[in-house]
Amino acid sequence: MKALTSEQMRALDRRSETEFGVTSLQLMENAGRAIANAVIKILCEKLSRPLGEALVVVCCGRGNNGGDGLAAAINLKKSGVPVEVYCVPLPENKPMKPEYEAQVKEAKKNGIIPKFVNNPEIMSESLVQTALIVDALLGTGSKGKPMGPAHKIIQKIMKAKKPILALDIPSGIDADTGYHSGVYIQANWTVTLGAAKTGLLKPYAQQYIGELIVTDIGHPKKLLEEYLK
Repeated sequence: MKALTSEQMRALDRRSETEFGVTSLQLMENAGRAIANAVIKILCEKLSRPLGEALVVVCCGRGNNGGDGLAAAINLKKSGVPVEVYCVPLPENKPMKPEYEAQVKEAKKNGIIPKFVNNPEIMSESLVQTALIVDALLGTGSKGKPMGPAHKIIQKIMKAKKPILALDIPSGIDADTGYHSGVYIQANWTVTLGAAKTGLLKPYAQQYIGELIVTDIGHPKKLLEEYLK
């Protein structure tokens, strides 16, 4: 399987918009649909859970990975899957990115109220009840040890001992090297977007990523082929 570095992935996203008109918001919405489809398949085929009764907890960071998670939650709700969304709070006086803000607004329109987490204890009841956790905290741009609320949420998720699907890459795992710095998600499934990331294919990363699923999110085929040559 061929893979891309985090920098190549950023370039692919950027060129998709500048050269082909596929915006970052379109990619995010496509990612949300792809992740929701993967979650539904896992709930039905792997966990044997009825969709209307299987609570999914989606944990979102404040970057594009979190935006993808919000988009996934919206699509799950539309498909009749109960969802709870917990988000890393934004730094004081720092506005949301436009794509992320669009997903927050769309989530609220669909009856999902994202809860911004300073104290992960507010997640306790949902984590007891959940059938599956979606990790959308940290994406391919994250380097080093997760800090602050993300660090605490990761620890809370891992203590819950529930099935986990990681969005793009398990939080705390370096997308390029596959290494972690001590605080990380150990996923049962990793649904990576557009193309595999180099770190996901490293032998020592296999114990953290679970089953690897590569999904198309609408990058222009010609451009994707150029990067995967």
